[in-house]
Amino acid sequence: MATRTARIDVHLTAADARADLRADVLLGLTSQPKQLPPKYFYDARGSVLFEEITALPEYFPTRTEAALLTAHVDEIARLTGATTLVELGSGSSAKTRLLLDALTRGGTLRRYVPLDVSETALREALDALAVRYPALALHGVVGDFAAHLDRLPRDDGSVPGPADRRLVAFLGGTIGNLEPGQRAVFLRGLRGALRPGEHLLLGAGLVTDPQVLVAAYDDAAGVTAEFNRNVLHVLNRELHADLDVAAFAHVARWDAEREWIEMRLRAERSMAATVNDLGLVVEFAAGEEVRTEISAKFRTAGLAVELADAGLAPQRTWVDPLERFALVLAEAV
Repeated sequence: MATRTARIDVHLTAADARADLRADVLLGLTSQPKQLPPKYFYDARGSVLFEEITALPEYFPTRTEAALLTAHVDEIARLTGATTLVELGSGSSAKTRLLLDALTRGGTLRRYVPLDVSETALREALDALAVRYPALALHGVVGDFAAHLDRLPRDDGSVPGPADRRLVAFLGGTIGNLEPGQRAVFLRGLRGALRPGEHLLLGAGLVTDPQVLVAAYDDAAGVTAEFNRNVLHVLNRELHADLDVAAFAHVARWDAEREWIEMRLRAERSMAATVNDLGLVVEFAAGEEVRTEISAKFRTAGLAVELADAGLAPQRTWVDPLERFALVLAEAV
């Protein structure tokens, strides 16, 4: 069977991404308390550091989710009968190859649609997948899952066969990076992009022992600390800032009331930094913290309510034996 050429739709250009960075940093560093969005961790160096994190003994989410997928992909394929697999925030797309293989075994899969902010990462992933799945139509989307859900491709008749049935995979616990109001907006937007009967497969971290959670975000080797500080390297390079990266300490803290992990950078001394591209001078007091990420953890009942409120009816929930991570399959109603 002939190899299909990958198609890539660009809804987020390099100029768009730079404008977003400027706006986010201006808002975040002039707010009280200061904060920066976690998406700016992931330049080339940050992506390598995150891959190292996923292999650390303390960081259980990636391997736990992979074990759940391995155990249940064939059931997921049977329940969904998906002809198109969509992955949000795909990166290398490696984590969904289990799903691609299961849907291929099930005989339904015709198309794969990864969405990612990086066109370079998408092209590299699609080049590799074209070799492994020569009969699969590949349709990449360069965009932000928080802004471009309405751009997800629908069946336009270009892929032969029965009517399209999409399965959207949002894995890795990334849903936890959104605050409750943001999650509600995201889930409603995703429901609006789906037709009734199409599915969402969601990976979510669960509330568990706080000591275990904190260790996952503050490993003994210090890799997560370097990952956290990498956002400052990004600002220095992209916005010509002069932040003293070494003067910030990594902090990971469990917020029991909100049930989320917060990652912060703490100024070890008072200092001023200039963000030249913004014409901004930022003052830091000794001990002042900049929030760089939240990672909310869930209870399965509460997660089911959030999904149902958005019009996504949970069909199956799979939880690992230590009850640290869940996969939820929900249907658009």
